[in-house]
Amino acid sequence: MTSLRVAFHQTFRSLGVRNFRLFFVGQSISQVGNWLTLIAQTLLVLKLTNSGIALGLLAAAQFGPVLIFGAFAGLVADRSDKRKLLLVVQSLAMVQSFALAAVAFQSHPPVWAIYIIAGFGGLATAFDNPTRRSYVVEMVPTSHIPNAVSLNTASMTGSRIIGPALGGLLVATAGFGWAFVVDGLSYIAVLTSLFMIDARQVRPAPMTPRGRGQVRAGLAYTWRITELRVPIIMLAVIGTLAFNFQTVLPLFAIRDLGGAAITFSLLMSVTSIGSFTGALYSAHRTHISIDSVALAAAGFGAAMLALALAPNQPIAFAMGAVMGFASISFMTASTAIVQLRADPMMRGRILALQALVFLGSTPIGGPILGFISQRYGSRYGLAVGGLAGLGAALYGVLAVRKARRGDQRHEARSPRGGHDLTAPGLAPQSVNS
Repeated sequence: MTSLRVAFHQTFRSLGVRNFRLFFVGQSISQVGNWLTLIAQTLLVLKLTNSGIALGLLAAAQFGPVLIFGAFAGLVADRSDKRKLLLVVQSLAMVQSFALAAVAFQSHPPVWAIYIIAGFGGLATAFDNPTRRSYVVEMVPTSHIPNAVSLNTASMTGSRIIGPALGGLLVATAGFGWAFVVDGLSYIAVLTSLFMIDARQVRPAPMTPRGRGQVRAGLAYTWRITELRVPIIMLAVIGTLAFNFQTVLPLFAIRDLGGAAITFSLLMSVTSIGSFTGALYSAHRTHISIDSVALAAAGFGAAMLALALAPNQPIAFAMGAVMGFASISFMTASTAIVQLRADPMMRGRILALQALVFLGSTPIGGPILGFISQRYGSRYGLAVGGLAGLGAALYGVLAVRKARRGDQRHEARSPRGGHDLTAPGLAPQSVNS
């Protein structure tokens, strides 16, 4: 029992910090509502168009603003009081949900209106993502950062267990409009939690003063640091070609598995159970390296290929859970190493760049995978994602080996030289990685 209590405390230690606990609860509730909108939006567009290409265009509308404004949004996060900025952004996201409800309640909802409102939501996401993720780091001690990042991810993924299933149920029983209404109401929780946070207990990063060339400086800084450059390049590949679940999985569940809208919702929920388990596993982990990121990417790619070959719904659900576990292990590892290695004054810009290559790549990958899935079948779309994961993992391994050979040559010339490929304070590799 003692060992179980120690393991429980180790896994959830960041929840002992009041501000983080408030933030965690508010985000957990709001994210369930957010998934109601994502699921209802996807199913509504599929119902109106019956087109994989239309789903790809929806993904482009949702995440195109991240690609366009992501780098600037990170700079705004570095210059701003993050709590106040989050209050503004989350309020705008609430407005978006109610606007979607107004459209969905019409007898013949226009698809173009859904795209426009989705783009507005994407603009909110562009500013929310780097601000929210960098704010997590400011609420806990430095020693708790990997744990807080993983628990924040667990909150996001845990909501994916409940949200898709509840979204599918609401769509099937009450209709699309009510799913959007419930999402709008869920923002009350996150806004309340932000108001209750004690700003005196936050460790704010120094605000970046206004100046020219600050976005370029963030890009140059990222490119110089191996621990930042390699995970972000891996994330760009995987984000473009693998993390397009909302485009590929509805077609896979309905067309290839012979299911219905609820089958897609259940497949997303089962995948999220795997993701939630992976996030809790990552929360228990204390050592992270680029090797960890590469291993998780390889596991993600292999699981996605296995899902592409699944012959029926039970096996697809099992493979979906494995894929979810591997995908979130990759995300938490790549996010934690970036959070730890980035200079605090650069953190917002680095996280915005990470969001840009992950979410901002969706407008590129979404239409591509939508076309492949429409033309050749969604199994081919899943296979492309799986190969992208394996390719990114191979790149990560080779890049680290090259950097280490360079460090060895540098150390031979200067005994005090060298460059550690592990996030500061973390061991190069542990059994938990």
